[in-house]
Amino acid sequence: MMGTPAAPTFTRSALAPGLLGAIVLLAGLALLDGESFIIIRYAVSILALIICVFVIQARSWYWLVGLVPMAVLWNPVVIIDLSGQGWVSAQFIGAIIFIVVGLRTKVPVRKD
Repeated sequence: MMGTPAAPTFTRSALAPGLLGAIVLLAGLALLDGESFIIIRYAVSILALIICVFVIQARSWYWLVGLVPMAVLWNPVVIIDLSGQGWVSAQFIGAIIFIVVGLRTKVPVRKD
């Protein structure tokens, strides 16, 4: 017999912005030395801050260690000029951080 399904106790709200951020970072590898990399900076910084909100709601403070530096390094307002292999590696590490945080963050559902 099938019963009524139980209401979920959490959501994975950070998953969509995490996957989108990883895609943006990997696509940004093609634009690293171009003027249009500023678009990648905006997208990554904003998505990192959005995920920070979900991490705070989930009370998973330790993920802020990876997300806050991402929001600062890819900040389009005060640009930190990085280049070379280290910056390419940062793009890959940032994509991994986005995916892992998106998968692991469980935001509790509020009962109104």
